[in-house]
Amino acid sequence: MERWAASELRYVNLGDARRNKRLIKLVEDLAAQPTSSVPQACGTLAATTAAYDLWSSPYIKAADISHGHSKSTVERAKAEEIVLAIQDTTNMDVTSHPETKGIGYLDHKKSFGLKVHSTLIASIKGVPLGIIDQQIWVRDIEDLGIAKKRRQRQTQEKESQRWLDGLERTNTLLAKKTKIITVADSEADIFDLFHQERPDNCHLLIRGTHNRRVNHTANYLHEAIRSSAVRGKIEVSVKRNPERPARIAKLTIRYETIEIEVPRNKIGRSQIKPVKLQVILAEEENPPSGITAISWLLLTTLEINSVKDAARCIEWYTYRWLIERYHYTLKSGCRIEELQLETARRLEMALATYSIVAWRLLWLTYEARQNPDICCETVLNTVEWQSLCVTVSKNPIPPKIPPTLRAAVRMIASLGGFLGRKGDGEPGVKTIWKGLRRLHDIAATWKLAHQC
Repeated sequence: MERWAASELRYVNLGDARRNKRLIKLVEDLAAQPTSSVPQACGTLAATTAAYDLWSSPYIKAADISHGHSKSTVERAKAEEIVLAIQDTTNMDVTSHPETKGIGYLDHKKSFGLKVHSTLIASIKGVPLGIIDQQIWVRDIEDLGIAKKRRQRQTQEKESQRWLDGLERTNTLLAKKTKIITVADSEADIFDLFHQERPDNCHLLIRGTHNRRVNHTANYLHEAIRSSAVRGKIEVSVKRNPERPARIAKLTIRYETIEIEVPRNKIGRSQIKPVKLQVILAEEENPPSGITAISWLLLTTLEINSVKDAARCIEWYTYRWLIERYHYTLKSGCRIEELQLETARRLEMALATYSIVAWRLLWLTYEARQNPDICCETVLNTVEWQSLCVTVSKNPIPPKIPPTLRAAVRMIASLGGFLGRKGDGEPGVKTIWKGLRRLHDIAATWKLAHQC
């Protein structure tokens, strides 16, 4: 895992070469031991002090740290004809550290921290390419309850504006020749998002929730799409989770072009035109006993002319789950909420740093699934893969040829508790981050032993 950060952050500019090197070393250390505390990951008092000094520096901002990774993300996206720009919001909850200055309330007056809205770029095969945009803000406790007055305010005065800003920044940063599909859950079902001007290469794929008025004989969206003809059926693989086993779900597909009316409470309504969207309804009619049926209402600006087109949109929407895994990795893997930093500004600096680490862990997990046969030396150096093979195989002599990426990742995951049984599938990000921490210690011992 060594030196990858130097390549990833080749565009970073913190105003001083020494700061650039310090950031690169810090990212490498944190990625090698993602579940460790900052002092444990850094290894020495000097390195730990340098990390905290970097996050406290008055000469740089969190955006300066993020820029290097964002630029590398843009470069990776150039190799793809189509990319998914997945948006979502999460809380950085530090309620347990009330001494932190500058934080705001979260979902209620007893929880405090930062609001974080990220845009994750992914390939249409589900490989995360990086974080291209991250918006962070603090809620003032005096604004608690203001959501009740949301109808009296323009979108740009609401937190809803983050979806439009994320869309604009993504479309501005990515290459014009790349087809960009912005994917988001039902929180992004905002008329202004659909109405916003977009370049021809940019489209929306949003989970619908509001039963909007439409220019249709049924008058309302939900009734309109359900009254339309069944276009076909498809099967999708539903992954297991702690509450349900894996299964194959049979979905009935409906789709139709429907014109969405301007909301009645929209300020300046008379000057705004309705928006024409493609609406897809995918429903599971006979789920297993005790299992909630799948029902996805998707609103998109993409052309839908066949069941195949609709199925493609459904598949792309399933990759929205990647940003959930990114947030999970950031919080549970990198333990970002456990940092005891003095100010919100330092938290933002740490978040910008750990965001790169969380992406790297997620990328490694899915890259091994999509490109399993490439050489593991794309992510591991010689000492790392040799010590890994020796430890897992219990053979003191390492192989002459490095293993494939899939084989190496499965071995790393086995160090983190992955059993690799027939029905286990591929390892997840949790066992990989646990395994990487063990590999760090194993490789260090191996290197020391072979220098003697």
